[in-house]
Amino acid sequence: MRSPRPPEPVALIKQRRDSTLAALVGAVPYIGFLGVSFDRRGDELTAVLGYDDKLIGNPLVPALHGGAIASFLEVTAIMELSFNMLWDDVEQGRIDAENLGAATLPRLPKTIDFTVDYLRSGLPRDAYARARVNRQGRRYASVHVEAWQDHRQKLFAQATGHFLMPPRDG
Repeated sequence: MRSPRPPEPVALIKQRRDSTLAALVGAVPYIGFLGVSFDRRGDELTAVLGYDDKLIGNPLVPALHGGAIASFLEVTAIMELSFNMLWDDVEQGRIDAENLGAATLPRLPKTIDFTVDYLRSGLPRDAYARARVNRQGRRYASVHVEAWQDHRQKLFAQATGHFLMPPRDG
């Protein structure tokens, strides 16, 4: 009778999660151009859009550009889906997070449609967003994203997106 495999140290699992997220984010240069970073707590991702003058659309107000807001929300949704897609493999140690790169990462979900609700002006400061996967199947996913700045309950934008999921190998 085989003895069960001893559990891995928590620090090793956390390191694999962080390395996988860093590889995902690093594989999309546009995320860096926008200045988006991700804060991971367990399986929850919070996207952070660091303020930059290039993000201002109307300097008279001043307000964040609607395209920058929409891109921020869409990137948040895609990273949430991609991270969820890899979660089990990371947890089981089937992914060698140290060797992840553009060639070894799975393809990203493709946007079918993305609807943004602009609820108020985005102020010239950092913004935050979280995505919630409503449905994720083998071929299709539906995601809702909410963005805020100073107060989590005072959203300035939200979006709903539908995505075509890439085929899973193996």
